[in-house]
Amino acid sequence: MGRIGVVGGSGLYHIEGLKVKETRKINTPFGDPSSEYVIGTLDGKEVVFLPRHDKAHRISPTHINYRANIYGMKKLDVEWLISVSACGSLKEEIKPLDFVIPLQFVDRTTQARKYTFFDSGIVAHIGFAHPVCENLANLLYNVVKEKKLDVHFGGTYINMEGPQFSTLSESNLYRSWGMDIIGMTNMTEARLAREAEICYATLAAVTDYDCWHQTEETVSVEGILENLTRNVENAKSILKDAITRIDERRSCACKDALKHAILTDHKVIPRDVKKKLDILIGKYVK
Repeated sequence: MGRIGVVGGSGLYHIEGLKVKETRKINTPFGDPSSEYVIGTLDGKEVVFLPRHDKAHRISPTHINYRANIYGMKKLDVEWLISVSACGSLKEEIKPLDFVIPLQFVDRTTQARKYTFFDSGIVAHIGFAHPVCENLANLLYNVVKEKKLDVHFGGTYINMEGPQFSTLSESNLYRSWGMDIIGMTNMTEARLAREAEICYATLAAVTDYDCWHQTEETVSVEGILENLTRNVENAKSILKDAITRIDERRSCACKDALKHAILTDHKVIPRDVKKKLDILIGKYVK
């Protein structure tokens, strides 16, 4: 069985109950990941944890090395990846302290984030109509629901650039589009996880109503941190139960996502590219 990865967002810097075996610095062809990977076991399951913004939260959403983070997970044999993220709500019924398991993403980033492994010497067009592994998403939803916590299944996460929060006009525009929650990180991760054939799902913890709500306070770091502190224990409990219930047999399409995606004639792919991407394409390109 492969390992289960967890990317921790704001406020989540360790996993409850994880018996840590080692912390490992991973070198990747794409540079350094956000931090060292924490490797351990939880009820017999092998788990890899990475704080997205580093342990001291020193990396902004724009400057996270997403490719290195996901490549490192792949190198450590991660097959399932749960992304825990703070987010803002764009709908009245999605309240602060609720959880959301989104199934779709819309990209509104502007700073040309590196969101593919296939940008030089090889072309791959991967299917991304359904960017989340629904098996993993369903598991997360059921775990949260069983804990009698307020949770919403489905909907769309709009990925803004940041680090500033939205203007009022932007927030109202996203609402008019029917978006459900807003964050700064998850779509880039989802793209790369699919290219790496890793099952990916988001556990989004709602911290605020962005800035559109007429009666709630405008989003602020103080308010976000207060709600994160209140919800972090719930997130840890959800992770613990979800990890122990992941089925070692992957029946989804995520595990073969690259099978028909590589269009470049294998004979002309440069040797250094084959070497760099071997852990991703090795089973398809000899």
